[in-house]
Amino acid sequence: MKKINGGVTTPLGWMAAGVHCGIKRERLDLALLYSEQPTLGACVYTQNRMRAAPIEFMVARKGDNIRAFVVNSGNANAITGQQGLEDARRMADLTAKALNIDVSEVGVSSTGVIGRYLPMEKISAGIAMAAEELARGSKANHRAAQAILTTDKVIKEAAMQVTLKDGTVVTVAGMAKGSGMISPSMKAQHATTLSFITTDAVLTRSPEPQWQEAIDKSFNVINVDGDQSTNDISVFMANGAAGGPPVDDNAEFWNAVTKVVQSLAKQVVTDGEGATKLIELKVIGAKDTADARRAGRWIISSSLVKTAVFGADPNFGRVLAALGNSGSEFNIERVRLTIGTGDSSIVLFERGRPQLQPCSEGEVEARKLLSQKRIVMALDLGVGKGQAEAWGCDLSYEYVKINAEYTT
Repeated sequence: MKKINGGVTTPLGWMAAGVHCGIKRERLDLALLYSEQPTLGACVYTQNRMRAAPIEFMVARKGDNIRAFVVNSGNANAITGQQGLEDARRMADLTAKALNIDVSEVGVSSTGVIGRYLPMEKISAGIAMAAEELARGSKANHRAAQAILTTDKVIKEAAMQVTLKDGTVVTVAGMAKGSGMISPSMKAQHATTLSFITTDAVLTRSPEPQWQEAIDKSFNVINVDGDQSTNDISVFMANGAAGGPPVDDNAEFWNAVTKVVQSLAKQVVTDGEGATKLIELKVIGAKDTADARRAGRWIISSSLVKTAVFGADPNFGRVLAALGNSGSEFNIERVRLTIGTGDSSIVLFERGRPQLQPCSEGEVEARKLLSQKRIVMALDLGVGKGQAEAWGCDLSYEYVKINAEYTT
């Protein structure tokens, strides 16, 4: 298994396009992803009960054979009633006709401002344009990744290759968007995080369990601002173009998939609206993995923790207060909290007592560590062997400015 440079068309048999159809004033705003042959895959969706029209459309559709995906940005098509659902269906119909495939093989996604109807004349022209511009390679990858962005500053891509035992090389690659309204909690049943993962590996059955596990280890443990979007979706699609043996139970392959989505998830957090620092939190000593994830997610979601990190304030009390609110089990006499940068660290709390005194050399050193761009926290709950990671970002003045002016 190795990391490579690439995007959604790096696996064999995949094509993509990104075009400007006029939803936004100047930036690319419609992406199209297409497999040259049938696929097998799985989707996970937001658990926000105020689901956007394209999510309702996707949940209601049958089958796991998404061969093409059309994505518009600049307009979320959320809280738009029956017209919104009809517009989502029309996007699928238009895409199916443009690609000469069955509408059951088309997925739809939207992101942007909530509560506005889609400009369907512009989208119709955009779909036709994108179908004509489908291509492979880095340019196509980048244009598709650019077209799904909203307040994001940069595109987000990742790719891995795995050599199977018979020598077959399979590729996993993906693109994502996300900068604000980021606190995903996506499940396979029933501004925004979108991710699309392609592979040329062979599958023989639904990968839903493995895909859910990959999401639980990546997008479901990140947080920017604590708001779960109406439009969150993560899609995994395999077309088998590389041939070779099936990878349904290949642990190395699924490890590669997990690494791709973890890379994308970290890129989303790093590009958080107004973010200046990446927070990496590792929870150990938990009752079990679920409890570790719960604690980690709760802590990196805390606005008080985020603002303390932004201000380089080693206020361990905010971290421990968030832990206490998480519902996770812990033994305060065994709890240990450290902060650092990966290269060096300092203990803030241990054996039931603070380890730093106000205005001490230790506090000065902690503030220096918290001034770095990458903040690494380790928290031992002292009750078991469960462990998990969570990733977040700080909360800055710029976040308020961006969101106060979002629709203008």
